[in-house]
This record gives sequence, C-alpha cells and structure tokens, in this order.
Amino acid sequence: MGSTVVSRLRSPVALVLVGLAVLLLLAGIVGHTGDGAPRAAAAASGDDGISTGLPAADPPPYDVAPAPPPIPRKPGLPGGGLQVFGHRNFLVAYYGTAQTGSMGVLGATDPDTMQRRLMRAALPFREPGERIQPVYELIVTVADRSAGPDRDYSHDIPRALVEEYVRAAHRNGALLLLDLQTGRAPFPEVARRWAWALKDPWVGLALDPEWRMKRHQVPASVIGSVTADEVNRTSLWLSRLVEREGLPQKLFVLHQFRLSMMPDIERIVPRPGLAMVQHTDGFGSRGQKLATYHAIARPQQFRQGFKLFYHWDQHRFTPQEVRRIRPAVSFVSYQ
Repeated sequence: MGSTVVSRLRSPVALVLVGLAVLLLLAGIVGHTGDGAPRAAAAASGDDGISTGLPAADPPPYDVAPAPPPIPRKPGLPGGGLQVFGHRNFLVAYYGTAQTGSMGVLGATDPDTMQRRLMRAALPFREPGERIQPVYELIVTVADRSAGPDRDYSHDIPRALVEEYVRAAHRNGALLLLDLQTGRAPFPEVARRWAWALKDPWVGLALDPEWRMKRHQVPASVIGSVTADEVNRTSLWLSRLVEREGLPQKLFVLHQFRLSMMPDIERIVPRPGLAMVQHTDGFGSRGQKLATYHAIARPQQFRQGFKLFYHWDQHRFTPQEVRRIRPAVSFVSYQ
C-alpha cells in the first residue's frame, strides 16, 4: 500500500492539487495578517470586536482646537437680583463692534483690556449707595452700503465673536447688549437670529432706528426710522422669550437722536421682563446735546440713556455733569 500512495503523490494531477491546497492555506494566513480590507473592517468594529456597521473614520487633524466649555447659565443678574436697575445700579457701557475701533471704543482692544478701560471711565459716575454695572454694547448686525447676498443691506458678525463677548461678560460681571443695525431687514426677523445668545440671562437687545431703512433707502445716505408697531413686535417676542426661558429682566434699548426716527414713540408699550431705555445718541456741543435730549426724552415712558463720544463731542460732559442732567440719566455709553 505504501508504494501505491507514493505513486499517487508523484502523479502530475496529485502534485497540482497539493500545490493549490498550499496556496489556499497561505492566502488565508495572509488575509488575516495583511494590511488590506480586513483592517478597515476591524477599524469599523467596536472595542469588543463587534462590528458597528460604520465605515472606518479618519483620524482628526492635529490642528483642530477642542470645543470650548459651555457658557454657564446663572440664575440672576451680575451682582445678584433679577432687575436690571435693582441695587441702585447705574449702567455704563462701551459701544462698538468686534475687532475694530472704527465703530466705537468697544472693539479697539481685546475684551479684557476693554473691561479695565471701561471701569476706569465708569467709576466716576457712581454716587453714594450706588453700584456701577458695566455693559458691553456689541453691534452684532451691521448696516452696509451694499445690498449683500440677502439684499437687506446688513450682515451679522460671526457667532464665535459674539460668544467671545458672552464669555468676557461672565468673567467680568458685565451685561452684554446686542445692538442691531438691520438695514432693510425688520427688527423682529433679525432679533430671532440672535435667540441663541438672548437665552443667556445676561444678554439684552438694542435697536438702532438710524440704520433701519425703508424700501429703496441705503444706509449712510439717509437717517432711518422705525414704527412703534415694529418695536412692539420685537419687544413682545423678547418678553415671551424671557418668560419661556425663566430669565431675569433684560435690558431693551432704543437709540434715538431725532423725533423722526420713532415718529409714533408714544405707542410703544411696556413689556414684562424688559427694562426699557430710550437712549439719546446725538453728538456735538453741550448745548446741542442737551437740546436734543430735552426734545426727545420721554421719562414717563422709559428710563433715559445718554451717549458720550470720545472724538466727536465738543467739550465732552464729565461724569458729574451727566449726573446733574434732568430728567435723570440711568445709562451712559461711550463711543
């Protein structure tokens, strides 16, 4: 029998069959240890070797920064309490947009340097028994002379820049005021785009009618205006947001330096959850600024604000002189 087996192994057919068997065995070994598709399948498995059914993911690039931690929601306003003007707060703001000083002093430096300069300017306004509340008034929707892709003659600054000021406000105990210069876009429509930020308890809203254009108007070519109906729709939406989110009172500011900017201002209604301020913005001599203030001020309807310009005011009012203005001012901003 042994000779029969040897003769079969030596036959050509038997040799071919043996060779194929060896090749198949080697292919199986290589398939389990090589760098082909089985590695991708393994990469798509979980840590326990069970397939997830998902393709293998590429490793993340090394230059991707980790996401910042979430901004903490705090139950009250800076300094405690739920009312913007509680604790005898007197508000002082720096005004402008991010990363540039061309629109105001706010963005001329980084936020923390700005905070130190703001407090140096703000502290002389404090009277006995008062607390100075710093405010960052950040223009988040900027009017443009060109129509832009949305044909509304305005654009929003990047969300990341707004988040930077939200974080700075929480670091420094400041309120953040989102200022809207909407071009031809209605204020309620633009305000809703910033709902994510306005859900923060320390973030309020300012409307600037100077930059609210009618059809065919272009920013910087005319002084804009807004109707009471549009203001009321915006404030109603914001008031409902405060109620829905369980937020403390929000600062709500209306900028004005001409009667024509809000021609039916007497029809603007108060809203629960909003501290409403009429802010006089005119620049010039002391006489001109006071004349504007007295012409438009409605203290029976709003708290009063007053703007000081570093470069455009002539003989700028001192803090002590501002505090002597009547009707009394509750909020001062620097531009």
